[in-house]
Amino acid sequence: MQPWKDEHFVQLQKQDSERPNRVLIGSEEVGRPKGYLAYSAMGTVQGKAVYGNYGRQQDLDVLQKNNVELKGCVMLLRAGNLSFAQQVFNAARLGASAVLIYPDPQDYPYTDTTELYGHVHLGSGDPYTPGFPSFNHTQFPPTQSSGLPSIPAQTITALTAARLLEKMGGPVADGGFQGNLSSVTYRLGGVASDDNVTVEVHNTLVHTQIHNVFGVIKGFSDPDRYVVLGAQRDAWGPGYAKATMGTAILMELARALHDMVENDGFRPLRSIVFASWSAGEYGSVGATEWLEAYVSSLDRKAFTYISLDGAVAGRGAFTASASPLLNDLLASSMKEVNCPLGAGSLYDSVGGPQWAKKVLRPMQMEDPAYPFLAFSGIPSISFHFVSTNAAEYPFYGTPLDTADHLGYATSQRPGEMAVAAGRLAGVMALQLVHAHMLPLRLQGYASSVFQAVVKVNRHVDQLSRAGALRGVTTQWLSSALGSFRSAARAFNSDVANTDLSNPQACRALNDRIMAVEHHLLSPYVSLTDVPFRHLLLGHGAHTLAAIAELTDGQQLHTQLALATWTLQGCVNAMATHLWDVDNQI
Repeated sequence: MQPWKDEHFVQLQKQDSERPNRVLIGSEEVGRPKGYLAYSAMGTVQGKAVYGNYGRQQDLDVLQKNNVELKGCVMLLRAGNLSFAQQVFNAARLGASAVLIYPDPQDYPYTDTTELYGHVHLGSGDPYTPGFPSFNHTQFPPTQSSGLPSIPAQTITALTAARLLEKMGGPVADGGFQGNLSSVTYRLGGVASDDNVTVEVHNTLVHTQIHNVFGVIKGFSDPDRYVVLGAQRDAWGPGYAKATMGTAILMELARALHDMVENDGFRPLRSIVFASWSAGEYGSVGATEWLEAYVSSLDRKAFTYISLDGAVAGRGAFTASASPLLNDLLASSMKEVNCPLGAGSLYDSVGGPQWAKKVLRPMQMEDPAYPFLAFSGIPSISFHFVSTNAAEYPFYGTPLDTADHLGYATSQRPGEMAVAAGRLAGVMALQLVHAHMLPLRLQGYASSVFQAVVKVNRHVDQLSRAGALRGVTTQWLSSALGSFRSAARAFNSDVANTDLSNPQACRALNDRIMAVEHHLLSPYVSLTDVPFRHLLLGHGAHTLAAIAELTDGQQLHTQLALATWTLQGCVNAMATHLWDVDNQI
């Protein structure tokens, strides 16, 4: 095993030990929280209190329908359903001056004094070096991520939230807004009062040196191609589910696979990189800085990322988020792993042929695998053993992420669950480095692209029929879709007609399949402004999902054209030769 490390000098926002963050009602201090939200805007603001449930768009629509004034308000939100960053972004967009976020007893099994920690950067990495790496010897003009919030944000305890709700006027909230705080009437607020809420956030930026630590088992045939397995090693609290389990699985996989090479004669064709990331709790800072440092070459070398973060968070169910290229790999690997939840394989336990409906979830921005996929164009996967009917592990970002709570969530079998998670990751890694032909399959993307284009077509058609759009057609996007599906069929035909025992022939095919994910990154947007450039799985106006909701005719026309050429560029990358390109547009 060959270890090494890289270092980055990043800006981490931490609490000011001399000036604590505070919440006041009128002149009365009602909270001096220990928890905080990194990368909040700093300052002191005052405004009418408004209760906005989870801060989802449908929640804010309710406030507007009830004529609750949002401009300049201090919005109280309960944690859940959205990331902290998305909650703050939604509130700021409608004019709120600050956001307070608390854990409601209806959603979280905490005491009313439990503190919450997190970050509110709507992105990943060091937000003060967006799109480029935070190396000490490089000098860049001052800049910041477009995902940094413009307003202060702070977590508070349920006890402090109850004090705020007790003072809040306005109409009584409907059933969907009701929580379980005792002896409290949930009202929407927004009523002028002498008891306005004041929020003071005095966090400070700290220039911090961080280290990512790596090890590698070099491939014996194609050492320049590698699968990366990674886990963050930091946590806000004890971090047993957040960091300890993933790190333990990573270390055990490194030991076991190294032992296979040294003692069992295992000779992987490609390399296996093991990565321990730093500053993950601040928004995958360590991992993203590494990606930014090698953005020009990683997509041609790293062909898959397997995230071990949160792999064990319960017992009773299994979920995964992945690039469509990896769906078949996940299914075949689940067949090779004994189910820790009962008899048979993991594949059988999650529905067999119907596994995708029960297991697959869209990959969210806060997923540690997300920057690998949507920023760097590397096929990525994260998976999680979770408790039955649990959307997420409730103790992330709190001092309660302990061995006892993880033991309870796993029915006192955390070791058994860790073994299953390690085996699944190990089987996927072995399949990726052992066969001459990479087990990446285009069928999943052909279906995903088709569904996304259909939604765009339907949206444009509806606007055109309503007279809200003229001179815009989806004909060329549909042609690019046709080219994509034809290219996928041609690639599959080439695979079927190739001698897969021929390493050179397989490497040529692998080059083509590895190009797919990267060429779904839009080349028409700026990395500093829109880091997650993926056409299907990214975040921004360039994505097919966003285009399917645009109503501005000029912007829709422009984004439609750019999306068409992004998709056609992916088609071109799949072709063997320039003269094989099926360019119908």
